[in-house]
Amino acid sequence: MIDPAYSPQEARGIWVFLEQDAGVLAPVSLELLAKARALATESGAELTGLLVGGDLAALEATAAKLDLDRVVSVAHPLLTQFTAEAYAHAVDQVIRTQKPDIFLLGATAYGRDLAGRLAVMLRTGLTADCTDLALEAGTGLLLGEVSGFGGGVLATIRCEQHRPQMATVRPGVFPEPAAADRAAAKVERVNVDVPAAKCLVKVVARHRKTGVDISRAERLVVAGAGARGEMPNIEALAQALGAEIGATRVAVDEGWAERERQIGQTGVIARPKLALVWGASGASQFTCGIDQAEMVVAVNQDPEAAIFESADICIVDEVAPVVKALVAELQSHGGAE
Repeated sequence: MIDPAYSPQEARGIWVFLEQDAGVLAPVSLELLAKARALATESGAELTGLLVGGDLAALEATAAKLDLDRVVSVAHPLLTQFTAEAYAHAVDQVIRTQKPDIFLLGATAYGRDLAGRLAVMLRTGLTADCTDLALEAGTGLLLGEVSGFGGGVLATIRCEQHRPQMATVRPGVFPEPAAADRAAAKVERVNVDVPAAKCLVKVVARHRKTGVDISRAERLVVAGAGARGEMPNIEALAQALGAEIGATRVAVDEGWAERERQIGQTGVIARPKLALVWGASGASQFTCGIDQAEMVVAVNQDPEAAIFESADICIVDEVAPVVKALVAELQSHGGAE
């Protein structure tokens, strides 16, 4: 067995990577804080947020107001823009020195890149793309729930002997925390050495993709396998409702919607106020993505479809006549408020 960077006996506290870009915290970091606070309360551990970047003065003030016991701030000119080499080099130094027991990151492009490198550098495990986190009774070990085989299998993974226990969590899995009524967290500034010679990647230009984040949409119109041939009407319905399009894995695989609109264990976890689901069978791999919706309306021609177990309003009918009638009704009234 490979020796860990430090032992479980030395490890203390729960850390969350406060991912930021251009001075703006990533929503997934706030979502992680809510779960991390629950885990910290359960275990009696200190909760620390880790900030990394160039000029962090404004973000330090923001982070200090979050539900944290402590903020560790790592500023360096070579960390102004994210590069995996520079960030991993800096965070590795901090973790080896301060020895957190648990280190959580968002499963974003930045978080995934950073977490994988750190796991190798620190000689520890990494539970990637978790859909839930918990502490094991008796041992206090971090349990990460992940899906596999296209969402057909759920596995619970733990890291017994190596530290930190690391996990990345997909955006939208946990709700953002409510405002915390507590004293400002202590901010600890940590100096790190980031040799330019070891940072071979240079950012010469940035092109930001402008896409939809359906995990934060208030209204969703979701296409399932039974929506075949009805995407124009479903898109018209979404426009009339001021909603975003979502899709099951089958609908995405068929090319009816972009991969970023896939909902479920292998896609996005959404929390809309309203979800209209068209022709989805209701497999658990999909319904976990809308379990937190305030209202789910499902249309399926099979009265025994599993989707009806997750719906608040169930309509047994073919997709075509129902969606066409609803679009016509909404359009006649100028859309939905």
